[in-house]
Amino acid sequence: MEMNINRILKLLPHRYPFLLVDRVLELDPRTRIKTLKNVSMNEPHFTGHFPDYPVMPGVLILEALAQSSALLAFSEEKDEDSLYYFAGIDGARFKKPVVPGDQLILNALVERYKSGIWKFKAFATVNEEIVCEAELLCALRKKAE
Repeated sequence: MEMNINRILKLLPHRYPFLLVDRVLELDPRTRIKTLKNVSMNEPHFTGHFPDYPVMPGVLILEALAQSSALLAFSEEKDEDSLYYFAGIDGARFKKPVVPGDQLILNALVERYKSGIWKFKAFATVNEEIVCEAELLCALRKKAE
């Protein structure tokens, strides 16, 4: 199942410049997701990271993986009064720099779900080479008043 940007905007609270998923390429609900992020020189973080050699910050790659994971968690049903929060990152590793012009393919696999806590095995690739991998913990919680 694919998902375009209009559906992504309905499921995620993020907006420019912090929405980091452009398209869902594959989705098996409650199992796995594969998404796409086109990395463009026009993104604001490249102004300072680094001006003479633009590299996508690792923390933004992890955030893109978390947003992809949220789309997987929300793929069947989303409660409008809930948000998906980052709860933890384990074993994050960065293998290669991601630069403007790259197509970042983001993958997340559900490892476990219990009591509103999701655990994902996540990894990002460029040209079929792993550039980042991590285990992500995410929690579905009601919006704070």
